[in-house]
Amino acid sequence: MKKILILTGLTLWMVFNVNAQIADPVKWTFSHESIGDQEVELVFKAIIDPPWHLYSAYLPSGGPIATKPYFNESEAYSLVDGIVEVTKPKKKFDEGFQMELGTISGKAELRQRVKLNGPGTHTITGEIEFQVCDDVICLPPKYEEFSFTVTLPGDGGAATSAQIEETTETLSTETESKLTVPGVPAMEDERSLWGFFWLAFGLGLLALLTPCVFPMIPMTVSFFMQGNGSKAKGFLRGLVFGLSIVAIYTSLGVIVSISNVGPNAANALSTHWIPNLIFFALFVLFAFSFFGMFELVLPSRWVNKADSRADKGGFGGAFFMALTTVLVSFSCTGPIVGALLVEAAGGLALKPILGMFGFALAFAIPFTLFAIFPSWLKGLPKSGGWLNAVKVVLGFLVLAFSMKFLLALDPANKILTRELYLAVWIVLFFMLGIYFLGKLRFSHDSDLSHVTVPRLLLSVASFTFVVYLFMGLFGYELKNIAPLLPPKSPNGIDLTQRAVYSGAPVAATTDQEGCAPTKYTDLFHMPFGLKGFYDLEEGLACAEASGKPVLIDFKGHFCSNCKKMEAAVWSDPEVLNMLRNDFVIVALYTDDRTKLPESEWYTSDVDGKIKKTIGQQNIDFEIGHFQTNTIPLYVIMDAEGNVVNPPKGTDLDVQSYLSWLKEGKVKS
Repeated sequence: MKKILILTGLTLWMVFNVNAQIADPVKWTFSHESIGDQEVELVFKAIIDPPWHLYSAYLPSGGPIATKPYFNESEAYSLVDGIVEVTKPKKKFDEGFQMELGTISGKAELRQRVKLNGPGTHTITGEIEFQVCDDVICLPPKYEEFSFTVTLPGDGGAATSAQIEETTETLSTETESKLTVPGVPAMEDERSLWGFFWLAFGLGLLALLTPCVFPMIPMTVSFFMQGNGSKAKGFLRGLVFGLSIVAIYTSLGVIVSISNVGPNAANALSTHWIPNLIFFALFVLFAFSFFGMFELVLPSRWVNKADSRADKGGFGGAFFMALTTVLVSFSCTGPIVGALLVEAAGGLALKPILGMFGFALAFAIPFTLFAIFPSWLKGLPKSGGWLNAVKVVLGFLVLAFSMKFLLALDPANKILTRELYLAVWIVLFFMLGIYFLGKLRFSHDSDLSHVTVPRLLLSVASFTFVVYLFMGLFGYELKNIAPLLPPKSPNGIDLTQRAVYSGAPVAATTDQEGCAPTKYTDLFHMPFGLKGFYDLEEGLACAEASGKPVLIDFKGHFCSNCKKMEAAVWSDPEVLNMLRNDFVIVALYTDDRTKLPESEWYTSDVDGKIKKTIGQQNIDFEIGHFQTNTIPLYVIMDAEGNVVNPPKGTDLDVQSYLSWLKEGKVKS
């Protein structure tokens, strides 16, 4: 009887909402191409309707659903390397997940190489998993089944191009087979490349202020002042000198780029624990070098040989003078260049080249200008202890940044929690602050008789950053540096939530008959300490016992906009007070993969397929009765199961959401 009442209420709601629709914004096509002996390349292409977007195949842990093909295991073929994203994702910071994510809009193409293990006709099957969102709503994860039929001639040769097949299918979400997932490469986009270029450019300028580089400027310029050549010739020699510096450093980027080959190389560097442990050790080594523990020096014969050739003069001498400058300054620039190359190695082939070019350009410009216009040297400040201070500051920054590589050693953040990570940063930047005040000294530091105004301002900036980091220990998001930090720990202190709990205590509804949730309480949890149900029948029973209306929250584990709604709207004290005291909340997860007992399976009237999981049944309920599959979706019912006002999707306007809640409460 109760189900009949629910259906009646849902039918009434359909009269209110004429715009509801089932969103299906992604159309997949699958094909394969021959690429050589016994190998084919599987091609996955998607057309994505605007304004929707897919997510990248490579995402950090704790994020949304990545776009990945999963292959049914078979002895007939084996995967070669990992999935390659032909369409490069665009990076953007997602406020819902509080992390930087790669997204793909318009068109997507992924490719996977496969080696066939013998002649004959082979069928390669599996499913591609993906999730689509826009700036307002998300859809539950979806699975598209694929099937490639590939014929390998009896002589073991490659399949002909005429055997390329393309299929577009409407596919189910159930796959019983064992699945394997290949690795994926790191992503990059134009903005991140240019951002890295300007970072490298800034570090190139900063390297000029180190004690083994800055004093070399007048020494180098004196080389170009020797002889009686014309101004034009001096200009050309200075230009060759600067271009040579750029060429030398950029060649290092080319070497790293050539070494970083294969579709899995970037992913291995960015995710595997061994290279990340090596990178961490290198960064710590660089930091200790900056602190003055030791100097990283090249063999003296290299410097002497380059210097002897520089003395021959001419354009060749200008080149070897540039090489001498690079070699002599290595003890200061080496850690900076090494850090840049380590960071660039996890990106696309262009990243190391662009990074080294940016660093070299900034490093070479002052040398070149002073070589061409030596009279400008009079305006340079004198060398002094401030040069070593620059090195020490770089040491603190490099040491802090080294923590990033430890995240790959503990992807689940069981040891390196957000709190521990922030604690290390707080200590480092506090020490940096007292260093600016002269209370902490290293072996190469000069005596500091008084604190200058610049050092005072830098110490204030450092201590201010410490206070900012300290707030992160208590749950504050720290959006400006969130991409560098581990995700928030579910068991950590979060005063941002406790602040909104300060309303009147909630009546103990769990003592009332029918108001104690029992189903799935071990699987799901409500935000902000709210009590909720995860089964509609239980929620309606509680509503009948308590006399409160039901608020259904169609949501998902991997729904960015659901998290935005909770963070921006549900956290409001007035909204939270109404949710806690005036409604029975029923959270229905549409993307949960928990398999139900076979006795609870049923065949859907919507698509005729068997629904076996909690998520499948919840999304089937949403589609069947509300004609939409978008989340979040909020529905208010009375205790009899009647929908009392039009359901609501994403609405970040707190007052609008409050008005909707109040309207639903009155009508119920």
